[in-house]
Amino acid sequence: PGSAGIDEIPLETWLGPCQVVEARVGPRGRVRLEDLSEPPSAPRLLVKTGTFHDRELFADDFAGLDPSLAGELAARGVVLVGIDTPSVDPYDDETFASHRALILAGVAWLEGLVLAHVPPGRYDLAALPLRIEGGDGSPVRAVLVAP
Repeated sequence: PGSAGIDEIPLETWLGPCQVVEARVGPRGRVRLEDLSEPPSAPRLLVKTGTFHDRELFADDFAGLDPSLAGELAARGVVLVGIDTPSVDPYDDETFASHRALILAGVAWLEGLVLAHVPPGRYDLAALPLRIEGGDGSPVRAVLVAP
């Protein structure tokens, strides 16, 4: 409650230079800054955990982001973080700690990205949401283009 709707987030948040990194974290883990294969160096960061393997069969042991990562990313100028799992929080986190931390830090996020075939590196991202007035999220078709 009280946070911006998807229609209020500037479109440039979802479009522009990004960095794909791998995270050294296991199932049900939480990605911290020190787990990243490289430090964030772009305004958009996409995290490959490799912990959600089969999109045809839901498994609840996927990793999420550590709530502390939100503030650390914002301090480095990151405006958007994405993850290759169904949620930025692990399945059993009923407090939605990472969701809340990202909102407080002003960092937008993408969930459910398909990054298995994407090598780490720099790309241009286009992941424009639908303009759903007051919505708390939207489907996107995320596309990475090598520069």
